Amino acid sequence: MDHVKLGRTGLDVSRITLGCMSYGDPARGNHDWTLDEDAARPFIRQAVEAGVNFFDTADVYSDGSSEEIVGRALAEYADRDEIVLATKVFGRMRKGPNGGGLSRKAVMTGIDHSLRRLGTDYVDLYQIHRWDPHTPVEETVEALHDVVKAGKARYVGASSMYAWQFAKALRVADVNGWTRFATMQNHYNLLYREEEREMLPLCADEGIGVIPWSPLARGRLTREWGTETARTRGDAFGERLYEEANRSVVDAVGRVAGRRGVPRAQVALAWVSRHPAVTSPIIGATRPHHLDDAVASLSLELTDDEVEELERHYTPRPADGF
Repeated sequence: MDHVKLGRTGLDVSRITLGCMSYGDPARGNHDWTLDEDAARPFIRQAVEAGVNFFDTADVYSDGSSEEIVGRALAEYADRDEIVLATKVFGRMRKGPNGGGLSRKAVMTGIDHSLRRLGTDYVDLYQIHRWDPHTPVEETVEALHDVVKAGKARYVGASSMYAWQFAKALRVADVNGWTRFATMQNHYNLLYREEEREMLPLCADEGIGVIPWSPLARGRLTREWGTETARTRGDAFGERLYEEANRSVVDAVGRVAGRRGVPRAQVALAWVSRHPAVTSPIIGATRPHHLDDAVASLSLELTDDEVEELERHYTPRPADGF
């Protein structure tokens, strides 16, 4: 497994990140496809043994139980000093006032609860899960800066938002001398390429590490269009993101993969990873071959003709996933 710098930071991360949304107590979340602790641990171990050192979770994944499972597994399978552990704040964790968002109270409360669940003194990357329109960005950025200065996080990052919002947050940090965002976790894959317009060029110019979520379009790029799975049956968010117009792109992935004699997932991931702004795509793994395909994709070099075939069917669409 190769390791690269995360944006302009000195932090070394694997070229594949294991996303941990699929791991959690099914009784504590709203996804019936999540794997409980016994089922999840082998995948975390497999990732560590494959050389993956970057693990991403969030407080809202299965009501905090994803953090608990990931923390316990990494404590057993990995050296904490070698692991890059990321989590997020924003989503509602409890009913009533101040139960979510990016106020100073929410950020400070969120990091303490996440550290407790993860069983660690610090996270390497603390990310705002979404933009909070109800809190001044100055309040959020200063709170994140204080989290870093308190030693509870090494770096801070952001996730899906408009490029103008991210540019504003970067400027607020710069003019006040606060900790700058090091990463952007955005929605990017062959079925959703709107990030190529503004967000990816912004990140490249600012030296931001890009760690895309859903590089396989929630699995839709790994199988024939319309194939039903346990996840698609209960994935209303995914149904909103991907529409019938995407079928031709999925078919193109199948043709390229067929000629290469490799699984579709390898082709779709190789396409994401080849973008010069992308640092480390976040992949989910619920079967052993998911990680195998992710690692193999790093060695798959697509030709210009193959890239043209994969891209020419794309239909532009409104920005989504925020």
